[in-house]
Amino acid sequence: MKAQAGQSITERLSALADTIRLRILRVLEAEELSVGEVASIVQLPQSTVSRHLKVLADAGWVARRHEGTATMYRFVLDDLPAPARALWLASRDQVADLADLDDDRRRLQSVLAERRFNSEEFFGRVGGEWDAIRASLFGHVFTLDALLHFVPRDWTVADLGCGTGNAAEHLAPCVAHVYAVDQSETMLNAARKRLDGLDNVSFVRSDLERLSLDDASVDAAVTILVLHHMAEPHLAINEVARILRPGGVALVVDMVRHERDEYRTKMGHVHLGFEPDTITAMLESAGLTDVAARYLTTEPDARGPGVFIARAAKPNS
Repeated sequence: MKAQAGQSITERLSALADTIRLRILRVLEAEELSVGEVASIVQLPQSTVSRHLKVLADAGWVARRHEGTATMYRFVLDDLPAPARALWLASRDQVADLADLDDDRRRLQSVLAERRFNSEEFFGRVGGEWDAIRASLFGHVFTLDALLHFVPRDWTVADLGCGTGNAAEHLAPCVAHVYAVDQSETMLNAARKRLDGLDNVSFVRSDLERLSLDDASVDAAVTILVLHHMAEPHLAINEVARILRPGGVALVVDMVRHERDEYRTKMGHVHLGFEPDTITAMLESAGLTDVAARYLTTEPDARGPGVFIARAAKPNS
């Protein structure tokens, strides 16, 4: 379906005078999407996205078609008249460095993955009803809890920067022992309350840069959304290497590098995330091997930056 061609260049230019609409065009240039899918990617209400899409459609930037109850939108560069095509190419270059674009691309991939997951594309296109049905029947965490039973039951695991005990709560039923470590007594008290009744969890108040755990005392160590709070995260990774037994595994989960500077003042973040290569280099420098990192799938309704996981192992000799 061809986009409208009769609009003046002024009308088209006016439609581009909004960062949100530029972001929407970038994702629609990559893939045909429904209103709901666009809303998930740019993290705005569907009503707001619908208004932006109407402006873009009226200005001739996007084509739309109906598929069942859904309206699908697509931006096709080759369908534009030459002046509009040149205008978009110039505008696209100007917004290439927008901080939100990387997150938009990751959320787009998540939306597309959700489509592929369902046996019929309808579910992904109109809101993922199957996920909602499955969650209503079984909850949100049963898959994670089931997969954790692959972890050897005789392992001792350190949950470093445990906070209120979210990770330790999942780990404890699957392993021999968990050290829940945090420098904040307030956090540890919250974790104690959350994990009350689990007799294989030890609560340890300690700085992560100087852990009060013995050398080679754990089979695995995890830090989940912790290192960006630390001035010198490499010191914590060195400590992880120290406390791991030969053959032990280190897992680091943290935010991808972003530009949300308000996180420094609102949430005490020292670093605005990391490039995964930065963390893998720290793991290698600490003497760990088999280092690898990958981006984690971003949930469509997640409002924070993207997240990655890095894994490494302590050599057996």
